Amino acid sequence: MGLSLASEEVQNNLALIPAGSAVASGAPAHGGMAAPVTGNNLGVRRAEIKPGLREIHLCKDERGKTGLRLRSIDKGVFVQLVKANSPAALVGLRFGDQVLQIDGKDCAGWSTDRAKKVLKKASPERIAMVVRDRPFQRTVTLHKDSTGHVGFIIKKGQVASIARGSSAARNGLLTNHYVCEVNGQNVIGLKDRDVTDILANTGDVVTLTIIPAVIYEHMVKKLSPGLVKASMDHSVPDV
Repeated sequence: MGLSLASEEVQNNLALIPAGSAVASGAPAHGGMAAPVTGNNLGVRRAEIKPGLREIHLCKDERGKTGLRLRSIDKGVFVQLVKANSPAALVGLRFGDQVLQIDGKDCAGWSTDRAKKVLKKASPERIAMVVRDRPFQRTVTLHKDSTGHVGFIIKKGQVASIARGSSAARNGLLTNHYVCEVNGQNVIGLKDRDVTDILANTGDVVTLTIIPAVIYEHMVKKLSPGLVKASMDHSVPDV
């Protein structure tokens, strides 16, 4: 899968709508500057995609479940689903995390079925995992304008349009990307109006975690939308 950076492709990916839209106002805020990134902002800290690797220790619940679904993509193993209130949620695993090792075994080249079997056979008391934070995702920090908007329209979980001159446009938000998190809170599977409500209830600065549509759609393939809506962990993460 290649990426084209030709000018025409870039413009096609930045679908601008007129400033003053009733849904996404394009009025400039903060002197037209891009939103400053600061470690003091709670949303930024909750959404942080940390470099390097981390080791976690996972267990199984009384039914022998971890609350975790894995999927193989491009010879790597990734977190496809984290169930709410599950052992996987309690140790901080998130959608899109890459699992590099399970109990000392390298996961590179594993199929989805093999990853599932290894988890099933693992000890219920302690499963050691080496994880990389969400390598396919990135964060974009935005400022709300005087009307409380950041300048984009979400449709079926995707960024559908971006208002000219808005914080979304100035800070590099792109269409053809799904919104995975708002201030670190997973919003995958929620209805657009619920995501909009979460955005409305944030402070003046909001951090979105986004993923290219082509990767997202591959990652959630064969995953029931009903299961995602009912089971995905949508809690606000601890910092």
